[in-house]
Amino acid sequence: MRIGILGTGMLAAALGEGWVRAGHELAVAGRSWAKAQELADRLGRRARAVTPGQAVVDRDAVLLAVSWQGAEEILRSAGAADGSLEGTALIDPTNAVEHGVGVVLAGTDEAMAQRIARLSPGAHVVKAFHLFPSDQWTRPRVSGERPVTVAMCGDDPDALHVVGELVRDVGGIPAVLGSLDRARQLEEVAGFVIGLAFAGTDPNSAIPRIPSSAA
Repeated sequence: MRIGILGTGMLAAALGEGWVRAGHELAVAGRSWAKAQELADRLGRRARAVTPGQAVVDRDAVLLAVSWQGAEEILRSAGAADGSLEGTALIDPTNAVEHGVGVVLAGTDEAMAQRIARLSPGAHVVKAFHLFPSDQWTRPRVSGERPVTVAMCGDDPDALHVVGELVRDVGGIPAVLGSLDRARQLEEVAGFVIGLAFAGTDPNSAIPRIPSSAA
């Protein structure tokens, strides 16, 4: 696939590494051209640094790998308001939560993913990759370790399929929760996990373990 990445941080690097390994071509952009070039150089010959506008043209998918506070700015730079992402699977892994507390800050009337969809008319937004730290996608898997499940939601079946394949390419299992109106639920789960983790509690211990035979 031809994938655009808006952002140059840890998640962009981690998923980019996995996708390059799977044979995809990446176009990397950020607020800093130097950082975009540095990340593209690290990812190798299948990646190149481009402008935000170039990163979203003729892509099978675009990853919005920035903080939630920076999403509007980078989308504006990419021309999202003018329809540059129309028909494109736009992956939203943002967490609009209070650091160390987990309270969702996106407001009560819409999910962050829905705000991103509003800022990107015509884009097929898929909420995904927002629950695990970036090193989940780069660390070696322990023998016998089960792959993690990446819960996601979105309105377009083709976009969900594309993102599901990209989840598999980095060792995860995609699980579609529903349409994009379920995104708020996924974002609240992220807040729940972050809040417990910063309080010193393993979030896994707070989730019932249902035997596979009962699922």
